[in-house]
Amino acid sequence: MWQSLGLTLLVIVATLICALLFMLFGWYVVWQLFLSKFKFLRELVGDAGTPQAETQPAETKSSAMTRSRPRTIRQRVAFPESTS
Repeated sequence: MWQSLGLTLLVIVATLICALLFMLFGWYVVWQLFLSKFKFLRELVGDAGTPQAETQPAETKSSAMTRSRPRTIRQRVAFPESTS
């Protein structure tokens, strides 16, 4: 009886630990890929580091324009009205 109770408790504790580790890993991945880009969230967490976007010098408007593709003028296409 004590063995089955101990095994049950071990399974419950191991399940909780695995779930907690999975949640922490998920939070870390989402933080690194997305959430760390927001200054507000970094201040809430207390992260003193800055992401790469803030440490690199800002581009000038002319250099950003030379790399982007030229915009084309969009025209409306008039569809023929159906007669019914």
